Amino acid sequence: MTRRTAALLLAAGLAFTGCSTDGVDDPKKPDPAAQALAVALDYQQAANRLDWHTACRLSTAAKRRGTVQECAARYIVPTPEPTPSSSASSLSPMHPPTYDDGSTVPPPATATASGPDRAETGPVTAQGAPVTVAAVGEHPAGYGVLLAYQVIWPAKTTTARVALRVVAEGEDWRVDEFEDVKDGDMASGDPIRSALGG
Repeated sequence: MTRRTAALLLAAGLAFTGCSTDGVDDPKKPDPAAQALAVALDYQQAANRLDWHTACRLSTAAKRRGTVQECAARYIVPTPEPTPSSSASSLSPMHPPTYDDGSTVPPPATATASGPDRAETGPVTAQGAPVTVAAVGEHPAGYGVLLAYQVIWPAKTTTARVALRVVAEGEDWRVDEFEDVKDGDMASGDPIRSALGG
């Protein structure tokens, strides 16, 4: 058998089995990790500017717990209106809002004479590439993304780090879980999986 005949047989075999010799993936197929990262960035940027309609639209149905409007309404703090004074006994007790894990949401900062009532935030940046995360409890498997941004007060600037679980919902990618990344998570060597538990 000549080399030419062997080459023709190999080419015919590859064509018959549908194999490609170029090894290039379909350029039209989007990279799921890149899609997950883009959604995580959009979500966090929206949350930082208090655009809860956008953040809720980028969340899974399970995270929204209702429509986009209902989800956004839970985050928007209404402006308090003056009410007639009433006795303390007639007021119902106030319960602070909580996260899904039962921990208490910290109260919003109050206005002071020396500064604003809310910190400014810097640009949101990705800290490394997205990683695959396993399903944990009610959260499906997907990609974990580590993001960071500066929190700027008049007297102090800190860096906030958050981990987001981004999962496929139909043909779209949506944020399903959001966790603050603590120093212990960073020290673990795998901060995303440490914060998200997967």
